[in-house]
Amino acid sequence: MTKRRYDSEKVKKEIMESALLLFSQNGYNQTSVADLSKASGYSKGHIYYHFQNKEKLFVLLARKTIEEWQEKWIRKATAYSSATEKLYGMARHVLYNYQTPLLKSGRELASNPDASSDLVKELYNLSIVPKNAYRAILQEGMDNGEFAIENMDESAILLEAWLRGLCQLTSIQELSELEPLLNKALTIFLRSIRKGDT
Repeated sequence: MTKRRYDSEKVKKEIMESALLLFSQNGYNQTSVADLSKASGYSKGHIYYHFQNKEKLFVLLARKTIEEWQEKWIRKATAYSSATEKLYGMARHVLYNYQTPLLKSGRELASNPDASSDLVKELYNLSIVPKNAYRAILQEGMDNGEFAIENMDESAILLEAWLRGLCQLTSIQELSELEPLLNKALTIFLRSIRKGDT
């Protein structure tokens, strides 16, 4: 009789796939380790062995999601020839990738008073990835003479606030209706930073 080889990476991957589905459908608070065990077909012990707890599993999934968001953007960014074009491209990228399956669950975890403060902080730190992407575009515009930005931090915060604010409407409005609004907001924002504009 041959001994079956335990494939640790396969087990982790299958648990993560099941967890993504459950967190997306039921939310963070309504998904238990028992649910994760049942859905994945692996014992609670497997889940604790590979991820320590439900919180860490969720944060790992959130990190994977933001890394995928970043990789998609990096691939798209090469198609734009100016920082201005990149800002419009980024606005579309944010809009069409805003409603991630984990968004609602992430909010639940972040507002859970029993959640580990370190893990909640790690979850919030993931928001630095898009902020850095916005900042990189603004810096590129400064470097190539397109933009005249007095306060980079302030401009990056305003850009993020405008994008996030409009994207929160994705749960009640069609993306096709929101895209022109996002473009209009970006046009107004660009007037404040474009070199030569008043």
